[in-house]
Amino acid sequence: MTTILRDWSYQYQWFYDTVSALAAVSVGGEKRFRKLFLKDLQINPEAKVLDLCCGAGQATQELVKHFSNVTGLDASPIAIKRAKQNVPQAEYVEAFAEKMPFSDRSFDLVITSTAMHEMEPEQLQQIIQEVYRILTLEGQFIIIDFHRPTNPLFWLPIATFLWLFETETAWQLLKTDLQQLLSKTGFKVESCQLYAGGSLQVLRSRKVL
Repeated sequence: MTTILRDWSYQYQWFYDTVSALAAVSVGGEKRFRKLFLKDLQINPEAKVLDLCCGAGQATQELVKHFSNVTGLDASPIAIKRAKQNVPQAEYVEAFAEKMPFSDRSFDLVITSTAMHEMEPEQLQQIIQEVYRILTLEGQFIIIDFHRPTNPLFWLPIATFLWLFETETAWQLLKTDLQQLLSKTGFKVESCQLYAGGSLQVLRSRKVL
């Protein structure tokens, strides 16, 4: 079940940006939210970086400030068009995350921000396997997405947001143990930092097998 607000967020960039800004208030604002992946990140500025499910390039815009070789991937031609306009410094590929057109060990770092909750469980597993395939040995995978709140006070806000703007897959992600999925695929989970009363997670892992 979806509401018309979700449809608007896809059709109108200004509406999506407004919703994103409001949602980011709980972590100190959108500017801080876009930099969460940088905390404790130690990697060469020349590293090859993939913004997975890049959307209109919100995270890509931050990535190009720190890395010289950034690629954005998204299945939506509309999103790719917007990303090219917003962040022309990056390269872009229109493709599904479950079957990426990259050779093995193509990237040193893969980041996905608030996109995995859009995926069905089978898709999610396929995407994690694909990320493992395209990462170099010791390459890093960072997931930023929803998490089951640890603070009861945040249940109402997150439930309201999911009901208005998301689908059943977002609720499924709250029940999903991403750390277990990553470990089964061959990643070493290095940290899981929680924000906004535990309703947002920054999960860092590394390809080690």
